[in-house]
Amino acid sequence: MLPVYLRVLLVLGALFALVVVGRQVKKEKILVEDAVFWVVLAAIFVILAVFPDLAIVLAHNLGFMSASNFVYLAIIVLLLWKVFTNSGEISRLKTKVNELAQEIALAHMDEKEKPEDDR
Repeated sequence: MLPVYLRVLLVLGALFALVVVGRQVKKEKILVEDAVFWVVLAAIFVILAVFPDLAIVLAHNLGFMSASNFVYLAIIVLLLWKVFTNSGEISRLKTKVNELAQEIALAHMDEKEKPEDDR
């Protein structure tokens, strides 16, 4: 069983994370759809803090030796998924930046080729 002080610490940490994410959204430093991931993760931590037996039961049913191994694996999988989705988004944005740079270069080239009296 998770000691009470650790459960309280987990809930306080999750609430702190929610405040930080909320401030970042308010300052428009993070998009709302990106913040949803962190809010859901904080909610999962609160649920595990309030109902620690849930992790124990899930770990036992899935064949883990201990609940902490299950929780660590779940967190690693979630963070790897987030890194993968971020990599995909970064790739799309790089492609878009390259296309926009090419369009701008072509537009500037067209402007230079026009005669003086057409400008």
